Order: sequence, then structure tokens, then C-alpha cells
Amino acid sequence: MRAQIRQGSRSSTRQQGGRRRRAVSAAAGVAIGVMTLGALAPPAASAFGSAAASTAAAAARPDAVQQALNTLVRDDGMPAALASVQDRNGRTRTYTAGVGDLTTGSKVPRDGQVRIGSNTKAFTAVVVLQLVGEGKIGLDATVDTYLPGLVRGEGIDGRRITVRQLLQHTSGLPEYGIHVDDDEIRNRYFEPRELLDIALRYKADAEPGTTWGYSNTNYVLAGLIVQKVTGRPLAEEMDRRIIKRIGLRHTYFPAPGEMTIREPHPQGYHRNPADGPLRDFTEMDPSAGWAAGQLISTNSDLNRFFTALLAGHLLPADQLAEMRTTVPAGTSGLRYGLGLTSRPLSCGGVYWGHGGDIAGYETRGGVTDDGRAANVAVTTIPTDEAATQHVKDAVDRALCG
Repeated sequence: MRAQIRQGSRSSTRQQGGRRRRAVSAAAGVAIGVMTLGALAPPAASAFGSAAASTAAAAARPDAVQQALNTLVRDDGMPAALASVQDRNGRTRTYTAGVGDLTTGSKVPRDGQVRIGSNTKAFTAVVVLQLVGEGKIGLDATVDTYLPGLVRGEGIDGRRITVRQLLQHTSGLPEYGIHVDDDEIRNRYFEPRELLDIALRYKADAEPGTTWGYSNTNYVLAGLIVQKVTGRPLAEEMDRRIIKRIGLRHTYFPAPGEMTIREPHPQGYHRNPADGPLRDFTEMDPSAGWAAGQLISTNSDLNRFFTALLAGHLLPADQLAEMRTTVPAGTSGLRYGLGLTSRPLSCGGVYWGHGGDIAGYETRGGVTDDGRAANVAVTTIPTDEAATQHVKDAVDRALCG
């Protein structure tokens, strides 16, 4: 689906077209320094002369995360940027920059809801792996075991593709999203089988198990397997097994035909072509993402989800180990497990998460093994490599600060 549901790994798999972003508006320009702090208060000033002045000056300066968000608005033309950062002790800071609505100039809601795109894949993978742990799905069983005869096409045979290959994007299945245009995605409800049928019109990208290649089609099939095995809608399984279980109060799977975002949120904007004007894409039918990209959440809820996942609160140890077993994905150090990615940090080590794009929003972030967590959202998908890198830099600063 071009950029809009193209995944959490988009920038590793293809170059971004388009020119550098234009400045969005005068309102955005004056709002780049807005920051809201959550549980952490700024340090108290010392009573000792120059030390007090130094502390006050430090408190007045934007910290590294705020500076990174300001850059995204000022230099990269993002209408808004939001972040939630959690330290090893569970204390949280939330940040905003820019404006929530380019027409009205309204403030960015603190920790507002956004469409999280391909972060949905991590949720879908968790449900599949829970079913693996329950003995209801086999990771190395074929797709035909659960959906007999459904997956056939040129070079495509569900008898030769395993569940593991779906979750790790090593199935060789073609992408359906690049064959549907923006306005069709925005206004049309798609059944999951329709998305699969679009993909199966095209030949396989590769032999199963031979190479990594990102395809939303893999997760549509994973979602269909969940529904076949459980006899329940994927949204219900996700809600019962994850969202309610760990208390994600601002995360939900939009109902069929639901085009709005339920809670306070910044407006989402989209460019196509890359040097075209920003269009308000806040209201859209997200069904073209389904198991690959339909969820709505907040940065803080994403931190809570990935923290709970890595701490073993959602999966048995064996299934979590499978999820964390990765293959190379591109040339930037990104590695892909089963619906979970790892990416190197400038301060050493890696962070685990996913990331996602959907028309109007991009989210990036994850957690470290020692309990740090950060997620960053912007209200349009970057259309050049510099802006894409600045979003990743914001996450790196948050986790390495």
C-alpha cells in the first residue's frame, strides 16, 4: 500500500523519494518548543550562587528529546511530533512539538492517540505465538494446515509456506498494498480475503525460506489463521489476550467502518506525491491494514506493551525466545524476528520494537533489555531519508539519554 501501511521497516528496504519537506505553517513554527512533562519533575534549583544559575539554565534549555522533536517540526516539516520516554524505574516523560491541527493551530494533545500502522504486526504475532504455546498452532506447520487450498498463485503454494515464515517475512509472498491507491484505501472497507486476493494476482517474490522480504500479505494470512483456529474475530482475540490483559487503556482495533479516532489526537496528514501538498488523512478506513496495520494507540501504551512483552508477561519463555530470534533485514543493522525487530543504539546494545506507517502517521520506538522504553510519533510519513533518519535519531536520543 505504498507508504501508508508499508511497515515498520520501510526505510531499510527502499529509498524514500521526494524533496526535503517544506515548512508546514507559521503556526507550526511558533509551536515547536511546546513540551509537556509527565511523572518526572525538573530538578530543583540549588541555593548556592553559580550552581543555582547553572541548574536554572539547564532546566530552561530543551533536553535532547525535545530538541529532536523540534528538529522534526522545524527542519522536516512535520506538523506535530509526540514522544513518551520511560526510564529504568518506570518514570515517564511525555513531549510534544508542533501543532495538533494545521487549520486551527490547536495544541498537540499530550500522549494523544495515533494510528500505529505496522506496530499492529507485533500484536498479531503475540496472539499467534500464544496459540503456539497452547498447542493450537505449529510454527513450522504449513499455511495449508489451517487454510487448506487458500494460498495458490504463480510460484505460490500454501503447502510450502510455514507460519514461522509468515511472521518473519521469509515466505516470498508478494505485497498487496502497492497495488491499491491512497483514495481507495482511505474510503473503502476491505475484507481480509480481498487483500489476500489482490496479492495472489502477482507472482511470488522469492522461494519460501530463501530471503527476507517485507510483505503485509504475511500478516493478513497470520490473522486469518488466528480466526480459523480460535473461531473468533482477530480483534476480539487481540483485545482479550493483550489489550485488556496488560491494561492498555488507549489501544483498540477500530470496528468495521470506523473512520475516526476515539480519543484526543493530533490530525494526521499525508503527501502523495512526495513533493505534493499535505492533505488531512485523519479520518480514513484502516481496514486495508487489518492484522498488518489497523490498531490505534498512544506512545505510552506502546511502551507498556513492548515492556510487558520483553518482560515475559505475554508469552511463555520458549515463544518469546522464538520471537527474538532474528534474521538480517536490510543494511542498517535492523534485524527481524517474529513480528519484533532489533535495532542498534548509538550508546551500545539494541532496542526491541517494531514501528509503523499508515497514511497520516508514523511511529517508531521500542524497549531495551534493561527496561528503558521510548516511542516517537509524527503526523505525516517522512518522504525523504533525512527526515526518516531524524525520527530514528529521536528514538535513539530518548533511549541513550
